[in-house]
Amino acid sequence: MHPGGTLYNILEWITRFAYINLLWIFFTLVGGVLFGLFPATTAMFALIRQWLLGRSSLPVTTTFLSYYKKDFWKSNLLGLWIGLIVVLIFIDIQFIQSTELKWTYVPLFSFMLLVLFYFFYLFPVFVHFELKIGGLLRHTFLIMLVNPVTTFFIVVCLTCMFILMRYLPALFFIFGGSVYAFITMWMSMHAFRKLAAKSP
Repeated sequence: MHPGGTLYNILEWITRFAYINLLWIFFTLVGGVLFGLFPATTAMFALIRQWLLGRSSLPVTTTFLSYYKKDFWKSNLLGLWIGLIVVLIFIDIQFIQSTELKWTYVPLFSFMLLVLFYFFYLFPVFVHFELKIGGLLRHTFLIMLVNPVTTFFIVVCLTCMFILMRYLPALFFIFGGSVYAFITMWMSMHAFRKLAAKSP
């Protein structure tokens, strides 16, 4: 491949990631944040999934908008469940800070870590499988349990991303959401393929 062509492809993908991150922010605001965050997030994951499947020629804006509209209510229902979990974690943190029972630290932090790992797979499962919310929640938990190695690599990649963006904060605002979605979607699809290969 000609060096100029390689550079063009790199710049094109950088532009794509920046643009989809902008769409994610914009449509989150369009939904008043509270009702826009989860449809925008699932739309971003769905579009990145299409890219990972080799469908990079899809029109970005119209494809994003179609997913945003299609899963608006379902994704907000998922967001309600996520909100309940976040509230529970907040209560756990407050309890940890107020209690003198040191032995409670380990189970509570273990629970929070488990929830964090669970969230890594939640949106990829949402956009990859046609499941109702109950089935989605169960399926996500199963995939997380049987893929500890994939989870480990997700943590490594996201940690590297965090360190880089900590020193270059502008990258977080330009690429934060889209790069997170790409890493977790890419790793999750690897886990999905492994599960499919093991299925009879």
